[in-house]
Amino acid sequence: MAATTATVATTSKNNVPKWKVSGDWFDVCKCNIPCPCEFAQAPTFEDCDGVLAYHIKKGNYGYVSLGSLNVLALGSFKGNLWAGDGSTKVSLALFFDEKANEQQREALNMIFSGKAGGFIAEFAKFIGEVRGVEYAPIKFEVADDLAYWSAEIPGKIVARAEALTGPMTPPGKRVQTINPPGSEVGPGAVATWGKSLADEADAMGFKWKRKGRSSKHIAFEWSGP
Repeated sequence: MAATTATVATTSKNNVPKWKVSGDWFDVCKCNIPCPCEFAQAPTFEDCDGVLAYHIKKGNYGYVSLGSLNVLALGSFKGNLWAGDGSTKVSLALFFDEKANEQQREALNMIFSGKAGGFIAEFAKFIGEVRGVEYAPIKFEVADDLAYWSAEIPGKIVARAEALTGPMTPPGKRVQTINPPGSEVGPGAVATWGKSLADEADAMGFKWKRKGRSSKHIAFEWSGP
């Protein structure tokens, strides 16, 4: 802990070390396919709720390694999140990987709260309420060819989807949107579209169970400060 504290003290006047994380993100949500929010429009039903799942493939926060850790969030909001008038705010519940040690937990909290800067600090401005933060066993899987993706906290959250396809989709190719204006993980994204096989939540006041709605996968890369 002392080494990390020293790094924090010498790398930023705000006591935030240099950090960088990259990996996989996906969601499953209430919207019809394709989710209008990804195009900076209002949700299909004027409100939306769903699961947001993050897997850090590589990353560090100062000297603290964050590779292989997972984060899940449950969120809900009404209206167009991207309208720019600040009227739409997200209610959120956060679940951090229970296998993270004390230093890693502190780092994840700093990054995902937006306190460590980077893109997520901008996204955090949309948050109106955090219902709670828990540490839980999180299972996460993404196929190498993006044929499917899934995440789960047993007894609380299940999120599974398969890549969207159809008669005009070439074998092995994915349905993708380049530079979506409503990307949840930053500019310049490539969104791979899917269809939910399971979208279930029962935690911190969030509760739903459905399938067959919108899902999308986007790789992310963030850094700060």
